[in-house]
Amino acid sequence: MAVLKVIEVLANSSKSWEDATNKALEQASKSVKNIRSIYINEQSATVKDGKIDDYRVNVKITFEVH
Repeated sequence: MAVLKVIEVLANSSKSWEDATNKALEQASKSVKNIRSIYINEQSATVKDGKIDDYRVNVKITFEVH
């Protein structure tokens, strides 16, 4: 039986929500091993001059604890 832990990570990108999600995973991977999945909990954006300025994601990352 595996024991799993979930952490919540916030990330942003000037390109897209997908890029923000990838950045969250890249940063988490630097200190967390055995990542099993990532769940996009929430997406938001800031607007500047009528255009999206910054894409933001709130993700939950699940990893196995040994």
